[in-house]
Amino acid sequence: MLKRGASGEAYRPKFSILNPALTQTLPAYQTACGITDIIAHLYERYLTNTKNVETTDRMIEALILAMVSQGPKAVQNPDDYEARANIMWAGMMAHNNSCGVGRSQDWTSHGIEHELSAQYDCAHGAGLAVTMPAVFTYNMKHDVMRFAQIAVRVWGCQMDFANPENTAKAGIEALRNFLISIGMPKNFKELGAKESDIEKMAYTCCYGDGSGSGKVYGFTVLEQKDVENIYRLMF
Repeated sequence: MLKRGASGEAYRPKFSILNPALTQTLPAYQTACGITDIIAHLYERYLTNTKNVETTDRMIEALILAMVSQGPKAVQNPDDYEARANIMWAGMMAHNNSCGVGRSQDWTSHGIEHELSAQYDCAHGAGLAVTMPAVFTYNMKHDVMRFAQIAVRVWGCQMDFANPENTAKAGIEALRNFLISIGMPKNFKELGAKESDIEKMAYTCCYGDGSGSGKVYGFTVLEQKDVENIYRLMF
């Protein structure tokens, strides 16, 4: 089974009404999955190779901070209208590309996760909770300071100027711990995933789009072996 995204202006509504009250019956687990996906959409835009994008950097950081503040409230109390209103507003900003204007974007985590939810029918947000920390750890050295920057500005990590990798790693771990704290899975096993499926999923991830490139393009360029290594990091 293949799971692929589609995009285009035909999918974008000209007008929409967003009512947070309509989300109040959503179970806590699915609420947490939505929160995770919003954060993923923000991170996938934050991980850019475009320089001098301070304004959208700050927008993304602020929206993630809002999710960290408001997300647990909605998970713990489904009738917290104010928390859900803030989440819905952040979700709109995360998904309508306001934060991605003028900058290259990543989407590696989404591509790698799609294989998990296609293979195991896990919720997309749950798959992302396990995928993002693994992808970020694997790609961290491509631009350590970008990961260190968000670690300091969003997660409150101490900047280690002598070894920025320590700060970058601390930020990734802080993200992972936050997602676990709202009820998301922490590893491959909790998704129901199997090590024996890794090679097949990595192949489909790299070749299943029909382009024949055998690569996943984003913050870095990944080949099939890279994707296999990322899946193994999820253990």
